[in-house]
Amino acid sequence: WALVIDTRQFESEEDLEPLVEVCNEVHNIPHLSENRHEIKWIWGEHFHNAFPGKAARFLSEEVEHKPFLVLCNHCENPPCVRACPTQATFKRESDGIVLMDFHRCIGCRFCMAACPFGARSFNFRDPRPFIKEINDEFPTRMKGVVEKCNFCAERLAVGQLPACVEVSQGKLTFGDLYDPESDVRELIKTNFTIRRKQTLGTEPSVYYIV
Repeated sequence: WALVIDTRQFESEEDLEPLVEVCNEVHNIPHLSENRHEIKWIWGEHFHNAFPGKAARFLSEEVEHKPFLVLCNHCENPPCVRACPTQATFKRESDGIVLMDFHRCIGCRFCMAACPFGARSFNFRDPRPFIKEINDEFPTRMKGVVEKCNFCAERLAVGQLPACVEVSQGKLTFGDLYDPESDVRELIKTNFTIRRKQTLGTEPSVYYIV
């Protein structure tokens, strides 16, 4: 699977809010006031932080102030999988999604050190008291466990799109990267796209139209 984000349709942080909120609701992501304890699956970054290898000294005003949506890149060559000593992080062979088994996670945080995108969060405290309304259809986590975006694998299993894609009003497109007739392939073919930290060789599955 791959995700194409049309950055041309995002103008401010407010445009990201519905996507972040629905992700938080579906996946029981806690709201913690301390930044160092914050749990993030999908969030906004400035261009300099999202694409440090591409950031020029001087940027256009539009790019300088536009928010860029970032999340786990579900890499084809995921270093987090290689770093995990318990196979709590693994890449699903059937579709390439990088998933986590929360019960196998021992909280060593090797995967966080290995991920070059900062796409993982660690539960320094029990997150459950900080969940506004628990979604019983998705597991909650516990103290000492790492977590991240899972491309809404639980929704894909029942024929639904990822929650952020569903509410994005066409700003996000999700599909099979290896299907030449898929919508994502068409967008990549007809638009200039970039990926985060491409030179590292992880082969991210998230593309940005700029």
